[in-house]
Amino acid sequence: MKKLRWAMDGGFWELDMSTPTTLEGVARAVPDDPLPLGLSRGTRLSRPNQIDFFQRFMAMPFVPSSSISTHGFSLQRVFAFPFSENWIVSLLGQFNFQKFLSSVNEGGGLFQPSNSSWLQGIGRHFSDKSLYALGLSSELLITPDDTLVVGLEAHGDNKAPRKKAVFRHKFPNHNLIMEAVWPGLFVDKSGTYWDVPLSMAIDLASVGCDSGASYHLSLFHNTGAPKQFDGKQTHEVPATLLPGLCAKGAFALKKNIDLWRSKAQKLKMVQPFDIFLSNPHISLSGVIGAVGTACLGDNSVRVQEDDELHGFKGFKLCVPRVKSALLADIFASASFTAQHGNFQKLFLDLTRLYARLDFPSGSKFLAGTTRLTQDLYNSQQPSLEALQAICPAATLSLQQQIAGPFSFRIDSGVALDLKNREWHLNVKGPVFAIEYALQVLGSAKAVAWYSPKHQEFMVELSFFEI
Repeated sequence: MKKLRWAMDGGFWELDMSTPTTLEGVARAVPDDPLPLGLSRGTRLSRPNQIDFFQRFMAMPFVPSSSISTHGFSLQRVFAFPFSENWIVSLLGQFNFQKFLSSVNEGGGLFQPSNSSWLQGIGRHFSDKSLYALGLSSELLITPDDTLVVGLEAHGDNKAPRKKAVFRHKFPNHNLIMEAVWPGLFVDKSGTYWDVPLSMAIDLASVGCDSGASYHLSLFHNTGAPKQFDGKQTHEVPATLLPGLCAKGAFALKKNIDLWRSKAQKLKMVQPFDIFLSNPHISLSGVIGAVGTACLGDNSVRVQEDDELHGFKGFKLCVPRVKSALLADIFASASFTAQHGNFQKLFLDLTRLYARLDFPSGSKFLAGTTRLTQDLYNSQQPSLEALQAICPAATLSLQQQIAGPFSFRIDSGVALDLKNREWHLNVKGPVFAIEYALQVLGSAKAVAWYSPKHQEFMVELSFFEI
């Protein structure tokens, strides 16, 4: 379900999640305190463009996807209409193949004695509107730096249609995104999907180099009562999705250090399967930053947790009378990358390991450190709350070439739960994938991934992502 590039591009900023739940193929992260910001994310090839590429250049008449909790196994196809060099309209159709087979089995097969012909039996099943979903999108390149995308998604099973309008502008070293979606699909930390009746956002993000400063400015406005996507109400609504206005600003400093980089010559006259994965190396990376939040409306209400920790708790100012709040915090991240092989040979020429430690809330970390120091100074047994507060969230990624352009990859989150006496280590949301590198394009790949947690399967296309 997660975009597999999550593990490689910084963690804090790129927080979209791929999902076959909707035709758009994307769920936005629920904004949290202090992170994630929410809208801030990198450039992504739209779902219709991905499917169109598969059809044109990889001889795939239909692209499969599966979501057990929603529509089951489905097949997708796109019809693209390029009206000009700057304007393209796409019609994405989805056929629920799993539901079709179920209806055939329940109806006693395609042929019924009461029907005059076998074709009428087929037509009766194919005429079920609930088997189909359509997505219409228009992408207009207004100028070389301005793009306007408008989309409509409708389902035959009487689900509410989804609409969106997105405007993107490229400034020098900055990207601007203005977006309105109704309803907007969000996903929280537990993996629960939420529908917000109307969500509007503006995001200005700096585009910097691998090392150095970067910042994000975001403005959100939500309208209407959020509901779980599956129609159930088994979870508490995240406070940040409640109606209201929210402004966020984040600043970060990043530093990359190469511990070792191979200087051995590559195979002559042999192009790597992926030019971004052709240099063996060992490197470290660190990020530290600060984020501030201002909220006005129902979303300013924050759940008051019973916290026994004492010490620095960050900056929080809430004014319930006018439904407003100000919050500020710091965050940090440290990552390690090691790669063996040049990804040129046919077998076992790429092994890549990535590990990242995230400290999303500096205030909780400092409070836990203070409490732990006090316990040790007073010769007391350290409290589990203090130890838990200083434990970072970890992300692990392992990629191994199988044969030729094919490689296997697994991404997963890892967290320590000291309150669980039976097993302290929790594996969060592993994603298994088979990647096919498109060698002729330099750095592009087709990815087929499966998420056991959500029982979701999807085939995607990505360019210049590792």
